[in-house]
Amino acid sequence: MAYSNNKLNLEKMLLQFLAEEDPMLSMLKWLCEQLMEVEVAAKINASKSEHNPQRTGYRSGYRVRRFDTRLGTMYLFVPKIRKGGYIPFFVTEKKRSEVALMNVIHEAYINGVSTRKIEKLAKSLGIDSISRSQVSQITKELNDQVAAFRQRPLQETYPVLWVDSLYEKIRVGHQVKNLAVAVVVGIDENGKRDILAIEPMYEESETTYQNLFENLKERGLKNTWLVVSDAHKGLVKAIQKSFVGCSWQRCKVHFMRNILAHVPAKSKLEFAKKLKQIWLQPDLESARAYANSIMDTYEHQYPTAIEVLEQGLEDSLQFYAFKRIDHRKISSTNILERLNREIRRRTSVVGVFPNMDSYIRLITTYLIEYSEEWSTGRSYIKPEIIQLTKEDLWKAA
Repeated sequence: MAYSNNKLNLEKMLLQFLAEEDPMLSMLKWLCEQLMEVEVAAKINASKSEHNPQRTGYRSGYRVRRFDTRLGTMYLFVPKIRKGGYIPFFVTEKKRSEVALMNVIHEAYINGVSTRKIEKLAKSLGIDSISRSQVSQITKELNDQVAAFRQRPLQETYPVLWVDSLYEKIRVGHQVKNLAVAVVVGIDENGKRDILAIEPMYEESETTYQNLFENLKERGLKNTWLVVSDAHKGLVKAIQKSFVGCSWQRCKVHFMRNILAHVPAKSKLEFAKKLKQIWLQPDLESARAYANSIMDTYEHQYPTAIEVLEQGLEDSLQFYAFKRIDHRKISSTNILERLNREIRRRTSVVGVFPNMDSYIRLITTYLIEYSEEWSTGRSYIKPEIIQLTKEDLWKAA
């Protein structure tokens, strides 16, 4: 009897799918969403809406995620978990197989290979069914994804922004030039990291950086409390003009490098250990006092280094004004270092990019995945800390 009922239910479901525009794709979408519900229930040890004292986590609604398959494109409702995040297992598996294959085609296009050559490449990999028009469609979708990500609307408030630039060899006409690409990362009011901008710069100047920040504003950004960057003059001036009333934190790591450039090689390591202690002091006054002791001790031995330290000290101590936030996270641009390493690992195999567009496509497709991981992972700074800091700033205003 149970078998008969199950058979009837299955037949009813199949008839419903057959009524859809694409029955196979609809069945696959349903199956994926059912698998996600089972996986999330196992992950948090509780079914949806179940009161279970043994549960290890809680749901937090859904997010829509595009999922490309050989049957077509689906938009799945992916469950969200409050802590720890959730990425469906079949998305991970897809990255290992099907996406790996698509990336070969993508990267071939990214590197300036013609669609005719891409078709030959695909066939050499055993893919006889892919045509030139299909390759063109794939590359068009890639371009659309990149453009959509770079132009998407932003939230009004990102309490902290980190700004840094990468340099790559890119062909411009008949010349190969070292050109900059600015990357901006921010945290929202929930403490989640996000990649806000990937912008090419044919020159680093106040104007190009100001254009970058104005673009962020046009996309919705209104408020930020702290911008962390190196001391490039054009960048600093653009920050001051674009974010009036915002604090600027000079990256302590870049600052140390600037100081140590004026210290003999044999003395760098020992002096660096002493310098580092400035930014490890418990409060602003202690940091100033420790820095003054270094300047008094070494002003005759390393006069130029001490002059650089004295001129830039206050800008490197701005993070102390945000007492509740982990100072290690907002005193430097280290948040971007892992991104930069991963980007360089991918770009190093190319050598010289045929044009700026090809470079932007490559790093943006990678950063889109990184942004998705951040959105489902833990908060970089706890939201309650963000809220308390916001209240502190209101009181101080």
